Amino acid sequence: MDTQLELEIVTPTGVVVRENVDEVEAPGVMGHFGVLPGHRPFMSQLRAGQLRYRTGNDNHYVAVHWGFAEVLPDKVTILVETAEIAGDIDLERAESAKKRAEERMQQFGAAYDADKVKAEYDRAQARIDAVEQARKQS
Repeated sequence: MDTQLELEIVTPTGVVVRENVDEVEAPGVMGHFGVLPGHRPFMSQLRAGQLRYRTGNDNHYVAVHWGFAEVLPDKVTILVETAEIAGDIDLERAESAKKRAEERMQQFGAAYDADKVKAEYDRAQARIDAVEQARKQS
């Protein structure tokens, strides 16, 4: 049995992460799930959220937005609309986007496309969470 997994995070614009890791935790639609080397194969739909992967003692965080995960015993492939490494995220911009989404939800209520605003909110929150978790590790 391998001691590591190959992790590949892919968006429509290209590969965001491709490396060997010890553990992956991803935001499935039914809740977060963890993967270690040798895991049983499965697929899962992903929601907007924070993906964490670990290499040795180092945790890395990526904000992902809607997609799918394919888990194999030696590889995890993440196919998502967007993926941003925590260190690349502009926290001020993410907080501003979250605030705009909150204002739209309050201002327009049911008259506004609630699913679209919720997705905007979730994406902004995932970005904020990834940055905050990465800062805690520093």
